[in-house]
Amino acid sequence: MTGRRAEWRYALLVLLFWLPTGLYLATKILLMLDRGLSVAAIGTVVLIFSLTTAALELPTGGLADVIGRRTVLAASAVASCAGLALLAVADGFWLFAASAVLRGIARALSSGPDEAWFVDTMHAVEGPDAPLTRGLARGEAAGSVGLGIGTLLGGALPLALGAAFGLSALAVPVAIAALVELVRLLVTVFGMPEPPRPRTSVGAVLRGVPATVAAGLRLGLRDGVLARLLLAGAGVGVALSAIELLTPGWLADLVGDPERGASTYAVVAAAGFGASAVGSLLGPWAQRRLGSAVRAGVAGIALGAAALVAVALAGPTLREATIGVPVIAAAYLLLFVGLGVTAAPQAALLHARVAPTERATVISVQSLALQAAGALGSVGSGALATARGPALAFGTAGAALVAAAWVVARIQVTDPAPEPLREPAAAL
Repeated sequence: MTGRRAEWRYALLVLLFWLPTGLYLATKILLMLDRGLSVAAIGTVVLIFSLTTAALELPTGGLADVIGRRTVLAASAVASCAGLALLAVADGFWLFAASAVLRGIARALSSGPDEAWFVDTMHAVEGPDAPLTRGLARGEAAGSVGLGIGTLLGGALPLALGAAFGLSALAVPVAIAALVELVRLLVTVFGMPEPPRPRTSVGAVLRGVPATVAAGLRLGLRDGVLARLLLAGAGVGVALSAIELLTPGWLADLVGDPERGASTYAVVAAAGFGASAVGSLLGPWAQRRLGSAVRAGVAGIALGAAALVAVALAGPTLREATIGVPVIAAAYLLLFVGLGVTAAPQAALLHARVAPTERATVISVQSLALQAAGALGSVGSGALATARGPALAFGTAGAALVAAAWVVARIQVTDPAPEPLREPAAAL
């Protein structure tokens, strides 16, 4: 395995993870409505998925640090395939809920191990000073491309194929997504070499995972660089949740028709994934041009903040679709370009502070911070938009990004990285 091959293998794994999500993203809600679920019941199913993911985020990250990245990623593909297969045929609330649990388990299992595997592989091949930003940027871009392609295909397949394979038209993209998960399983098992780990018992694994999680949490809190990265990620989570919650409804109000609004948002969302991919590929260039990962991170977040604040300031003029839709779409694209730019440089900063024995756990801590802040942000932005309109909520999301940029700007990387809080053998 060479460094270049590890970069492309990692990008393929990320693409195969996000492609199925894109495939069923466009039809998931419509499928549940078609099968008789109410909007409130669908909200409960979504909540079950979110709670399952959040509850298992840290334990599964610790599990990957204890038993290996490949095993955990393979289990993620199996759980996702089962959850999607069940989603395709479910015809009642409890089956949809069971599918949400399986997909939540899969999401939690997949949070961190692939990135940790890539960093560990690069360090093994090219040493502790191996360049990471380019490969991490390619992974971010591949994920955005997978989501974009999947979203477009997921929206087109029901029209192109109709009912097929004994399934309704809305279920066909979900079934294809399950098949993609089988491909991901094969790529993970046969294309993701990992050094052999010492044999261990189930009891040792169960004792090791809590120790690893505790060590990762302590490390994230005691190291100034990691603490600021986690805090900045929480600010990004607040902004993303607000934009993803409010943009579809605002566009639908502007065009005056729910169906046209849905199709308009689908195009904007797919373009947003493309913008994120472009931003991810620009991340290494921005880091070289600006002289440091910190400056690249600040610049990317600031670009997104400026776009959202501009929408808030222009809010009173955005009452007509001919003006409002292009302005909101442009802000949406600039936001994702900016967040794409900052992703890889910030990830490189994180990995420079983390030992291999805690790497997947710390990535899971970062993911949990973003999700928790996003959940709070969605509640607050929804209430604010209801009371004062979406433009002000966009401005508040922009303010969250301003705060995140300020936190990143205060990162100092002159201090040595902390020693690992847990040795590999300690948990075994």
